[in-house]
Amino acid sequence: MRRIKITLAYDGTDFHGWQVQPGLATIQGALEDVVSEIEGARVAVAGSGRTDAGVHALAQVAAFTIANPIPLPNLRKAMNRLLPPAIRVTAVEEAAQDFHPRFQARAKTYEYRLWRAEVCPPFVRHFVYHYPYPLDVAAMAETAPVFEGEHDFSAFAAADEKDALGGSKVRRIFSSRIEDAGERLLYRVRGSGFLKHMVRNLTGSLLEVGKHNATIDTLRELLAPGSKAKAGPSAPARGLFLAEVEY
Repeated sequence: MRRIKITLAYDGTDFHGWQVQPGLATIQGALEDVVSEIEGARVAVAGSGRTDAGVHALAQVAAFTIANPIPLPNLRKAMNRLLPPAIRVTAVEEAAQDFHPRFQARAKTYEYRLWRAEVCPPFVRHFVYHYPYPLDVAAMAETAPVFEGEHDFSAFAAADEKDALGGSKVRRIFSSRIEDAGERLLYRVRGSGFLKHMVRNLTGSLLEVGKHNATIDTLRELLAPGSKAKAGPSAPARGLFLAEVEY
């Protein structure tokens, strides 16, 4: 048997997220259908993490096990021929039999994109949050690093079915930065792992700072041990990209 690691990019606009859901179009579901067709038997595909409905990926990582001896370049071509155009496999490689894209990931980087100009070009509308209103970008940039370090991010997490297991919501953020690129404002955050809706909630909180509805101290309070408060509005899914997974 062969353990195959793939890197893929996708436009999440028309998908109900990564995870398989009966009767709904998902990234994992599309991959499993295609790999199963190539293998001639049902194949499970594991990902580095779940992206929500409408979220995109520049370099998601997934893995599966097959017996088919198809050469790697041909496997990539076959998958891309069978997959919908919104999903593309960019790299394929052999991996160790025990490789798991989620459990062995050391860090992930997400990028959130805001479009600041008055008019949003139709060609980018599915890939940015159009926000043509006043923002104090300097305050946002000054505040973004407050998330760095190890914190309990409960205030920035949406309810998850896994909450019943009582897992820790402590995560380590290695970098959290705002980049002003003119018409496009980027928020890039790199961490050991992320909770459900966490990046969208971090972004939404920084937007509240930019609107002068919150301050750096407000966010520090949300990160304080034992805090029961919740972060402000979550940023829309369409501006979010999984940019990189490191091993």
